[in-house]
This record gives sequence, structure tokens and C-alpha cells, in this order.
Amino acid sequence: MAAIETQNLTRTFGNLTAVENLTMQVEQGEVLGFLGPNGAGKTTTVRMLSGIISPTAGRATVAGLEITESVEEIHERIGLLTETPGFYDRLSARENLLYFGRFYAIDAEEQVDTYLKRFGLWERQTDKVGTFSKGMKQRLALARTLLHEPDILFLDEPTAGLDPKSAKEVRDLIMDLKRMGRTVFLCTHNLEEAELLCDRIAVFQARLIALDTPENLRSSLFRREVVVELESLDDTIVMAVRNLDFVGTVRKDETSLTLELRDFDKNRPALVRAIVEKSGNIKSVYEKKHSLEDVYLALTREEEQP
Repeated sequence: MAAIETQNLTRTFGNLTAVENLTMQVEQGEVLGFLGPNGAGKTTTVRMLSGIISPTAGRATVAGLEITESVEEIHERIGLLTETPGFYDRLSARENLLYFGRFYAIDAEEQVDTYLKRFGLWERQTDKVGTFSKGMKQRLALARTLLHEPDILFLDEPTAGLDPKSAKEVRDLIMDLKRMGRTVFLCTHNLEEAELLCDRIAVFQARLIALDTPENLRSSLFRREVVVELESLDDTIVMAVRNLDFVGTVRKDETSLTLELRDFDKNRPALVRAIVEKSGNIKSVYEKKHSLEDVYLALTREEEQP
């Protein structure tokens, strides 16, 4: 059974379609990156899947429970971190966590102790939350999200606005959750973060544009290319490379060549030999790697074209 499953999930607000016919599955224990520009409908999707708002059409299940029929049960099974988590600023960190923890059938005192320590807030537990930095509030929000040990987590921009140290701590936590078999639905604008953490990537802009592993998305969008950097480059070397039967298109820069090579490992020695025979002094040869940002921009660019 999939942790999350949607079929033609749709939500409209008047004449605006925020989410259109979303059909997808998120497997148990998977970290899914849900990527899209501001206003793409990501938060609306999370709000539907967490039972906060109802869909206009379509259906979805979370932990095998229908989102329109089992809202309370779903809330027992999920943890939700919103982009702007709210706390009672006049209460202490401990008082806030105890307040929220008592909504669940857990030993609130014990769980609060556990997560105050885990998130480095033990020494500040009696301080009012209104005195906390954004990073500390975010750690407190993550503690609140995990108090009841949910199987499925919806994290909306969990590292937004955090300093590098705090952001790394959050990423390490997500990796720990992944190792523990938790399912994480991660909305983020940080593409490097998505590359590091996610098993699969969903690119979304009101509708689902693509869903696959980062590597498969790269393979479907870009041909494999090799970059050869030289001390200097002349037309003799360029022509020698273009005449090789295993080389496709060739692009010339000031002192480098970018070319399609049918089999990088097999044909690289012959490529190097051909360049050296034309007196080329090679500094490096490497396969060009397209970043997740390249993938994301290519997919959204295609979507925006008429």
C-alpha cells in the first residue's frame, strides 16, 4: 500500500484552478521532493492531503485513509510542518510542546523531554518562544511535528530562513527519518537540498509536469556530454574530434570542447589519443553533470511555452 495516493485530485478557488488532476503515488519510506514556483499549488496540495481543506474533485488516501472521510485518523498518522508555524509567544518552549502534545494519545511529558533534547532546546525549555530566533522556532516546530511519532511527514520549506548550521541539522534529521523508514513529502525551493535528500522529484505547476528520480529526469532531458579542457584550442583539434565516428555534436569554447560521446568509458581513451595526436595539451576530461536546477528549469520552461 502506498503511503500517499491521489487520483485526479483537483482544487479550485472560484475561477482559479490551484491543483488540476493530480495523480501520483508516494511509497512508504520514500522522501519525495515536491518542487514548483511560488503559487504553483504546492501548499494547497499539502492542505488537501492533510485534511485541512477538501478537494473540489478527485480523491486521495494518506496511510490508506480517505482524506475526506478520515480526517481525525489522518491527523494521528501524519506530522505537518507549515512554512510559517505558529506558537504561543508568551508560553515557554516546553509549555507550547506540552499543549500540542496533549492532543495525542502519548506520554506528552516524556515525548517533550525527548524532543527538547534532540533539537538542542533543553537549556532554553523555560524561555518564552517570543524570544527565540527563527532557527530556534523552526527546530521547535520540527519537535512539535514529531512528538506523536508520525509515519508520514509533510514538510513545507523546513530550512527556509535558517542559518547554514541549523539548515544542516534539519537536513540531517530528514536523513535520519528516511533511515527510520518514515515517509517525507518535502516542499522546497532549495534544489540542492532536494537533490541530496529525495528519492524522487515531482515537478508541479498546478498540474504534475514530471515525476521520477533525479537521474532518470536528467537522462530524459539531456544527452550525455563530455567536456575536454585544454591549454589552447585550434581548428585542427576541433576537426579531428568531429571526424571521430563515436562523437556527436561538438561545441567549442575558448579552450574547451563540449561534445556528445556515445560511450564515455569505452571511447574516452580514443578521444584523448586523437587530441594528443594533433598536439593538444589536455588539462582535464570529465562528463558534464546537469544539476537538478538544470532539470527543473528545463521542465518548467517547456511547461511555459505555448
